[in-house]
Amino acid sequence: MTSTTDKLKGKYNETVGKAKRETGRTLDDEELQGEGELQNLKGKAESTKGKVKDKLKDLVDRS
Repeated sequence: MTSTTDKLKGKYNETVGKAKRETGRTLDDEELQGEGELQNLKGKAESTKGKVKDKLKDLVDRS
């Protein structure tokens, strides 16, 4: 996957995860809240992965 794809998937998962988490809080549904938190964390990891790929590409291009 490209860094852009990783970052887009990351933002998607962060957004959906936050929505699930907040819906879980509103409905007092701990399972949904937990699912949302996990998806949000997965999204943050994907976004970070994309940023790291960008940095590595910049370093390689400079060489």
